[in-house]
Amino acid sequence: MIALIRTNDPITLSFAQSLLKDSSIESFIADTHMSVLEGSVGAIQRRLMVLDEDLVAATRVIREAGLEAELLHQ
Repeated sequence: MIALIRTNDPITLSFAQSLLKDSSIESFIADTHMSVLEGSVGAIQRRLMVLDEDLVAATRVIREAGLEAELLHQ
């Protein structure tokens, strides 16, 4: 698994995960519980994870949606 996006913005994460699901790319959000535990400081960002073999396709989907600034792998 590889992190595609790292952010504290739940709307961005939800939108990106929905885009991937619509493209039949499996993903999950890591660090959700750690982010909640640390409170509202925002020190621990959540990561949208995809399978290594889906990285290229997932990156393309996110770019086409205009979220390229959020990508960890340009």
